[in-house]
Amino acid sequence: MTTMTIAILTDLIAATVLAVGLYYRRHRRRDLMFAYLALNVGVLAVATALGSAQAGVGLGLGLFGVLSIIRLRSDPISQAEVAYYFSALALGLIAGLAPIAWWATPAFSVLLLTVVVVADHPRWARRSHTLTLTLDTAILDPAELESTVAFTVGGRVQRLDVREVDLVRDVTVLEVVYVPVDGMQPRHTPVQVPSLVAS
Repeated sequence: MTTMTIAILTDLIAATVLAVGLYYRRHRRRDLMFAYLALNVGVLAVATALGSAQAGVGLGLGLFGVLSIIRLRSDPISQAEVAYYFSALALGLIAGLAPIAWWATPAFSVLLLTVVVVADHPRWARRSHTLTLTLDTAILDPAELESTVAFTVGGRVQRLDVREVDLVRDVTVLEVVYVPVDGMQPRHTPVQVPSLVAS
């Protein structure tokens, strides 16, 4: 069995594990599962066709650049999903540019999949939730904002990232990472917010 054959078989197996075994089982988005598989096979085909030693580095950088443009012009997706995109692309490049050593593609593919398995494991963020909120009030005071958000989501706020405070429209747009607290119910319209900012 040639090095190229080993590389292609390894890539197809690794891409299936990445898209179906890891991403779809954890995130349940069929459209992105298909996108990862199609992207991987497409990159593999292009890299195999053009993968000379002279074109290798430029090809890799060019494909990453194209993916970045697609990312900017497509529907918003999470950073974890972007990581899966780049992982699918990297697997295709590794196989398509087929290193001389037959073991290189399987070894790098296993390394990449191992990182994804560990980094995206539900245990790391099993209780944390991330939301993008639009509050119907403009809040500039950090302590008041944290209390309002905690009361709204019914949990302990871990991180707040304010995207916009519009004093004219009386709106605050932010991203919040929080942990639900037993006994606290989310409120759709916070009024007279109590002081329950968690440490």
